[in-house]
Amino acid sequence: MDQLDHRYFMLHKPVGFVCTTKDKEHLTVLEFIEEPRIENLSVAGRLDIDTTGLVLLTDDGQWLHQVISPKHDCEKVYRIETKTPVTDKQITKLENGVWLTSENKRTKPAKVEVIDEYHYRLTITEGRYHQVKRMFGAIDNYVESLHRERVGGITLDDSLAPGEYRALTQAEIDSITN
Repeated sequence: MDQLDHRYFMLHKPVGFVCTTKDKEHLTVLEFIEEPRIENLSVAGRLDIDTTGLVLLTDDGQWLHQVISPKHDCEKVYRIETKTPVTDKQITKLENGVWLTSENKRTKPAKVEVIDEYHYRLTITEGRYHQVKRMFGAIDNYVESLHRERVGGITLDDSLAPGEYRALTQAEIDSITN
């Protein structure tokens, strides 16, 4: 199967949906996808039920691996609102990598951009379980809201309202593997 036979979508995920294909307790992001054979789609990088933003879906396992495998250093960019302002010392900790509870190695260094005293843009290249929230917990802060803006070279389309999706362009697809 070559790339032409595969399907690739971006979805603007709203709060209240889980990033899986089946769940007995919650509605899934597949509720929004009106395409044939949605059961063949997989989510490339999950978001928590209360996190919004860019979700990628595909039936191309190799491409999916490029997005989610930490070996490929695919950047994920999040806009974060925190409970309290983040200090310069806390930013330095995030940029050096932090220890997460019950893990045996630090996170990879993050990039932190200050938007204002409660809003930040965080770029990471891993996708550990609840990673962003746990990173801010490790610096004694709390994430009030979390929104994924970009994965690799794919930025959430501003024209998509929460719950809307579209097919990826060839340039967006290629941006992950090039």
